[in-house]
Amino acid sequence: MRELVPVSSEEVAERLAAALDGSGPALLPTAPGEAAPPSLTGPVKEEIALVVATSGSTGHPKGVLLSAAALRASAEATHARLGGPGAWLLALGAHHIAGVQVLVRSLLAGEEPGVVDTSHGFRPDAFADAARSVLDRPGRHYTSLVPTQLVRLLADAGAGLEALAAFDGLLLGGAAAPAELVERAREAGVAAITTYGMSETCGGCVYDGVPLDGVRVRLGEDGRISLSGPVLASGYRGASNAAFADGWFHTDDLGRIEPDGRLTVLGRADDMIITGGVNVAPALVERVLCAEPDVLEACVVGLPHPEWGQLVAAAVVPADPATPPSAQRLRALVGARLGGPCAPKRIDIVAALPLRGPGKVDRRSLAEMLINRER
Repeated sequence: MRELVPVSSEEVAERLAAALDGSGPALLPTAPGEAAPPSLTGPVKEEIALVVATSGSTGHPKGVLLSAAALRASAEATHARLGGPGAWLLALGAHHIAGVQVLVRSLLAGEEPGVVDTSHGFRPDAFADAARSVLDRPGRHYTSLVPTQLVRLLADAGAGLEALAAFDGLLLGGAAAPAELVERAREAGVAAITTYGMSETCGGCVYDGVPLDGVRVRLGEDGRISLSGPVLASGYRGASNAAFADGWFHTDDLGRIEPDGRLTVLGRADDMIITGGVNVAPALVERVLCAEPDVLEACVVGLPHPEWGQLVAAAVVPADPATPPSAQRLRALVGARLGGPCAPKRIDIVAALPLRGPGKVDRRSLAEMLINRER
């Protein structure tokens, strides 16, 4: 067995190399100001290098057990897809898998990562300052962001966006990225690549709908996505391992395979809204809403309704708070493109969406917030 040591996100970079080569203990990164959940501590198997704490949407902490081999396989496959190793800029917390993988890739590339100062939140000017030290080096340059960070860089349209456009690749993950956001970024010269994955797959393992080398994707009869390959975690600590079976990780996400073979992720199965007997995928409604220039962000949830079972509700963050979009117009757009049942019966204009983890919208908190607004 191997010792497991809780470390702050700032310490991960200092101790990661020893965790990967076996000369040091395995690491359990913690968020700033937080202690490691007691249920996740204690010795681990020798091959485990990292335990990533995640509560997902359940609120109960579980530890994803990641081997050094899986972490390296993910980093190597990423470099192969991007065109080779390069210098990385870290703009995400190293207690999340996306941040950890920036550090793993940097180690394999033999490059010291640049680090964005996020002590006062993510700021475009701080991103631009940190990017200079990376972009001044020869070779290829990469970074990884969540959609909310990209939204802020595009909205600022200053030095931060200019710096981002100079990178050879931007991995965009942590949460679903609306197609319109990706299109806007690419039009601004950003080499944006959408990623799909989770801590259980050492981060993103499907890039722009195409699995990384060695990764396999299949869909169940109900459309649930299953993933396999050398990037898979060794299981959970503090939770059932039922999702890991026969070399596959069975996710709670729904997807479809497009005619060109690419994977489209439709969202979590438990996020699906059933209104009047009709299934509504929130992600599809959100894409229509976010396509509007006066909508900065949007999230769609189901609220209890005595007649329909659930009511389709949308929270919209306006691009300009002084001139919010018309709820009637947005409702009509969704209805015209997706059908009447998908049109939100309720649209609330909000200043910001509640978040959990690296840029993921906290749908449960949002639903509670909308319910409380009615009281």
